[in-house]
Amino acid sequence: MPISAGPVWVVDLDGVIWLADRPIPKGDEAVARARDRGVRLLFVTNNSSLTVGQYVEKLQGMGIDVPPDDIVTSAQAAAGLLEPGSSAVVCGGAGVTEALEQRGIETRAEGPADALVMGWHRDFDFSRLTVACRAVWAGSRFVATNRDATYPTPDGLLPGAGALVAAVAFATGAEPVVAGKPNPPVSALLLARAGGRVDLVVGDRLDTDGLLARRLDVPFGLVLSGVTRQQPEDGDVEPVHVAPDFNGLVAALDG
Repeated sequence: MPISAGPVWVVDLDGVIWLADRPIPKGDEAVARARDRGVRLLFVTNNSSLTVGQYVEKLQGMGIDVPPDDIVTSAQAAAGLLEPGSSAVVCGGAGVTEALEQRGIETRAEGPADALVMGWHRDFDFSRLTVACRAVWAGSRFVATNRDATYPTPDGLLPGAGALVAAVAFATGAEPVVAGKPNPPVSALLLARAGGRVDLVVGDRLDTDGLLARRLDVPFGLVLSGVTRQQPEDGDVEPVHVAPDFNGLVAALDG
């Protein structure tokens, strides 16, 4: 993995670089300005629905070139919780399947299996809910990529992965192991990719990005272009920097 001699920033994608398929204005300029300062950007997402290649392509379509190793997903963090050679029922998108198979884990559409791995996806329905619950009832380890309550889009919020995970947790009485932000599996993965050093976390959520910054013991830069739309007055997580969007945050740091 490349190790940067300069600062390393961990930057969220949904709500920071884009809203669904719509780029947030001047995100490409913000990335270029940060890189001109010698900053290495690690893009981290709790959205496990896409493969790494799809994320690379999506960023390129918005004018941002990113090497695959600089994209960290909650699916990768979840896959790291399972042993190679084990099996998993996938209740998620292509990103979950890719991460598991790259780890050497056999993926299945239904149980029995060693684990159930759940992530955000748009085709979750009663049939998939039944498959997921039956896997857990049969003894599969319950792993969730993340527990974000919502997902930001240009037209407003959608239910997030946490809503899907909650349905299985409520039906089965089982609590999942959660891999994504702000939990230890993704923190460890980020530090490994960053060569042990992170200097700033940038994101749009206090409960994931903000807590990740706290757990990494680094400053948190909150942008108001995603889930969080106004500067918080009180709370457990206090951002060091607040800006309307990522471009505004980088500009403020330049000043």
